[in-house]
Amino acid sequence: MSAGTELTGRFALVTGAGRGIGAAVVARLAGDGARVLATDVDPEGAETLAGQYPAQVTVRELDVTDAGAVESLVEEAERTLGPLDIAVNVAGVLRCSDVTDLSDEDWAHTFAVNTGGVFHVSRAAARRMAARGRGSIVTVASNAAGVPRAGMSAYAASKAAAVMFTKCLGLEVAARGVRCNTVSPGSTLTGMQRAMWAASGAEDEAAAARRVIEGDLAAHRTGIPLGRIAEPEDVADAVLFLVSDRARHITMHDLYVDGGATLRA
Repeated sequence: MSAGTELTGRFALVTGAGRGIGAAVVARLAGDGARVLATDVDPEGAETLAGQYPAQVTVRELDVTDAGAVESLVEEAERTLGPLDIAVNVAGVLRCSDVTDLSDEDWAHTFAVNTGGVFHVSRAAARRMAARGRGSIVTVASNAAGVPRAGMSAYAASKAAAVMFTKCLGLEVAARGVRCNTVSPGSTLTGMQRAMWAASGAEDEAAAARRVIEGDLAAHRTGIPLGRIAEPEDVADAVLFLVSDRARHITMHDLYVDGGATLRA
């Protein structure tokens, strides 16, 4: 874990904090001195982080698809915990299906979380940050937003929308001192990745990971040039950089963290 002090005195909101990338982001921010409001629709997993950082991490339940709940939580947090300096959108869902078999419910739910949730949280944060003249918003998207993936149309489209939304927001609030960036991971060892492997009938995790690293010509998918699957901490480190003063002149940027898998297409 990070053990710096660069973010000491800053207050961050993280969604999807109960597991995977979200939990890694909370740990990185807290480890670098920030106070963190860790939120998730199922916040139980984030309680472990609160135990590790009792003076820094506060856990709350939050459904990012509920605009009213988001606004209420951000308002309460600013009143009781302090002004929000950082917001990180990690909450996301993946519903895999060919387009011809994709249900209306799966399409709508994917967009409600992956795009609507980003809108609700970013809007609530940006309103307050812009009024104070400072702040940083990071959206965790996906390299699938830039490269077509078979069976992932809803996910890819929702993440592409989230990327462009975040860039547009960044343009609107740049003059008021708020930076907005995205981090786009590739295959990462999370529960979402493992569930996708299980659904595809993978015999074991090592074999499934090896196929991702090697690529799949039949699925029109390149491998990973760096030869490894990402860990959640790899993505969290990119987030930590973008919210820090080291990235003070970076906004509207989409940082790919995928080991070169998209060949930056």
